Amino acid sequence: MKKTYITTMPDQIGAFLKASECFAGLGINITRVSYNKAVDSHTLFIDAEGEAGQLEKADLELTKIGYLQTDKNENGVVLLEFMLPDVPGSVTEVLRLIHGYRLNISYISSQENGSAYQAFKMGLFVDREETLTAFLKEAQELCPVRVLDYNRSERVFDNSIFYQVFVSALMQLTGLPEEKRDALLVNSNLVMQLLDENGLPPSKTFESISRFAELLSKCRGEAFEPRITEHKVAENTKITLIEPPCGSNTAILQSGEETLFIDCGYALYEDEMLRIFRRLLPGWEKMKKRIFITHADVDHCGLLPLFDEVLATRKTMDCLALEARGENGYREQNPLHRPYVNICKALTCYRPPAPERITALWDVQGEQTQPLEQAGFFDFGELHFEVYQGKGGHLPGETVLIDYARHVAFTGDIYVNMHGMTREQAEYNKYAPVLMTGVDTDPALCAAERSAILQRLGPGEWRIFGAHGMVKEFSVRVE
Repeated sequence: MKKTYITTMPDQIGAFLKASECFAGLGINITRVSYNKAVDSHTLFIDAEGEAGQLEKADLELTKIGYLQTDKNENGVVLLEFMLPDVPGSVTEVLRLIHGYRLNISYISSQENGSAYQAFKMGLFVDREETLTAFLKEAQELCPVRVLDYNRSERVFDNSIFYQVFVSALMQLTGLPEEKRDALLVNSNLVMQLLDENGLPPSKTFESISRFAELLSKCRGEAFEPRITEHKVAENTKITLIEPPCGSNTAILQSGEETLFIDCGYALYEDEMLRIFRRLLPGWEKMKKRIFITHADVDHCGLLPLFDEVLATRKTMDCLALEARGENGYREQNPLHRPYVNICKALTCYRPPAPERITALWDVQGEQTQPLEQAGFFDFGELHFEVYQGKGGHLPGETVLIDYARHVAFTGDIYVNMHGMTREQAEYNKYAPVLMTGVDTDPALCAAERSAILQRLGPGEWRIFGAHGMVKEFSVRVE
């Protein structure tokens, strides 16, 4: 049995030795350790492996010596900016007020700028919201004061409780429940450790996580404005493409009385997407809801619990079944991708669909030798798709649909329209390659799959619906 401990240790000689002796005495093996004093001088992450009883004893021992964090630790650092007159002694009254409230200063920065005022920045320890409110009320009587956004700065204003402050800010930003805290703590540390070993400074890693969370949260509610376009592909068939600022596209195929969805974005936007579905499909509440999934990434599968039937390849079904059992899916089985995916799942409140709702219609028989191999056929209304399975360059189970008569292709993440993204989509898509060290399981294989898709398209004018970006108009000419 494996467990991650988030320990709070004194910044003194022998602190880790004491924790190590605790585990060794109980016969527990330490499989990973992460500590960076420049980031957080007290928080040490320890992955341990042992029997359930041994780990329970370790919980008691570490709690007894004060190494395990508790919910009672409510300390935080708030960055404030005081607009002080640029005259001798102007900061004195502010310092007296800080002293009166017995607040500890963790960061100070000020420099004249040629105006009559100085923007005097201070990081203050605050243990209660009531204390901060009272302090700010009095400080406003001395000079203009504003609370700055902690996560937008590249500096660490206090490194004794950085992880707790960092994760608290993420949770407040996205409105996550307390139960998500440990997952964010552990995986923020994991991704920092992986990227630090690859030469990316920790400040850049945390900045990327913060910016990613900010992008997810700022387009909620009325600010959720996806690009929606309609494409007639046959006499009685149309495709409505919904492109959210963050996450995968959702395509709605309508042919006569039939409706089929392809991919469905993040769970975070369930309310927003439901409003769109109800507007576009007046019979949404009573209709049978069917969806096809190009592959089992979290940004494509967030709304699957809303659907009655999920169509997929055998490998995609197996991946979703692993997640439903609480095990690592294909993406998390890659150690470089696991921390980002778990952060993503926490931030977007992802939950896998019930396995009994998934139908595996296709499977490549035997060992797949080519980058792209035919897995079967799929008819929908006037459309007749040939179904191809990629070898796993982006993710095992990835699927491509090609209708040769209508010149329509759905290519998932193997082929996306990078130049057809909105500004918000392009900004969102910058962070996964950084935090995962790349979005593909095997980049060279994915490139071969992409080439294989284009080679399979016959002569004529094609419409390619990738999972990100607008539809791609693609012309294949005979030479």
